[in-house]
Amino acid sequence: MLLAAGGGRRLGGRPKALLPYRGRALVENAVRVLREGGCGPVHVVLGASAADVRERADLSGCVVVDNPDWAEGMGSSLRAGLASLAGTGAGAALVSLVDQPGIGAEAVARVRRAYRSPATLAAASYGGERGHPVLFGADRWADIAATAEGDRGARVHLVRHAAELVLVECGDVAEAYDIDTPADLARLA
Repeated sequence: MLLAAGGGRRLGGRPKALLPYRGRALVENAVRVLREGGCGPVHVVLGASAADVRERADLSGCVVVDNPDWAEGMGSSLRAGLASLAGTGAGAALVSLVDQPGIGAEAVARVRRAYRSPATLAAASYGGERGHPVLFGADRWADIAATAEGDRGARVHLVRHAAELVLVECGDVAEAYDIDTPADLARLA
């Protein structure tokens, strides 16, 4: 699942999903990374500028989920994405963020391989610090959806269940930076 609904508030309202990266829209790169990491089908949660993203980005083969409540923060996008997976038979959701182009397919594949059961809870780590992507077994979705609010996403669930969280070191194959501010745009060059 790719969370790509943010409004790019600190980027002057430019939707992050459409930022150019390696000749493509950032959202297209993120979808490619998830697929190359072994994920599918890819659910993409859109919000701000959703119509523009649908029109300008190639999201063919993706399940595109509209989050009308995107302005409430990442928690609403996570809830929308998890709701889109209900009834699909998926055993887990691997959640990635559109604004982290330094995370590639190898990091996705490593976290994906941590899946053991619908109770699995795993996350990439960078030097021992939890980051993205994060894998949530299906048994955890209801609790995550119930506690995902604002920009905290699944943080409440992750803190409550820290003892069950499997950290998968990815610092040797990925960089966990975000594209949040105009200064960060230099990382896309």
